[in-house]
Amino acid sequence: MSFTCKELKIYNKENVLVDISFSFQKTFALIGESGSGKSLTLKALLGMLPKSLQSSLLLENDFELIVGKSIALVPQNPFTALSPLTKIKDQFFLSELEIKRYLKMVGLEESFYERFPSELSGGQLQRVVIAMALSIKPKILLLDEPTTALDSKSKEEIINLIASLHVKEDFYLLFVTHDIEIAKEVCQEVGILKDGRLVEIGVMREVLENPKESYTKNLINSGFKGREFRV
Repeated sequence: MSFTCKELKIYNKENVLVDISFSFQKTFALIGESGSGKSLTLKALLGMLPKSLQSSLLLENDFELIVGKSIALVPQNPFTALSPLTKIKDQFFLSELEIKRYLKMVGLEESFYERFPSELSGGQLQRVVIAMALSIKPKILLLDEPTTALDSKSKEEIINLIASLHVKEDFYLLFVTHDIEIAKEVCQEVGILKDGRLVEIGVMREVLENPKESYTKNLINSGFKGREFRV
């Protein structure tokens, strides 16, 4: 079975800002430049669009996106995802045993249970956020540039962790990013977003090796080495 979005439209009074549809088997990267519509798409799926915008979302098989139940998010910046004055153990809504099990799942020792976010590195904080996301047993996990705020070593570790967890756990993975090099380590399928429209969609390897659209070719050639960071 695949995850299928038959229609996603985001619009204001004057314009349609995003108009896309897509389907993927297990892992999908939505790639585009800053301003291409990635963030709007993510917010629409999470039901977090500003009141000035409206959306129309149609999924196949009566799939419901319920934040905290069927859908979870790993955000770009782990530093703002947690309450700084609250111990890690109190940021979960689980028993002590369950919390420690999820911390272990993401490679953190039980001692992190009693720590405050300020005592953790960026990579460790992102692991905590991933543990929190997985703790609701989501049907679909959204990744919003989850390595942008990390150093190169932590970035590689987090990507390897996500890839490993996806193999072990049963969820769809939607990776929203501008970084093709990172996305291809995790995702089997890809959609190229430009000005709120998907200009190319397909198997990651095939799109990278034989892009059909000039925009995709330019995107790949650029390598996207620059940072795209949102606080």
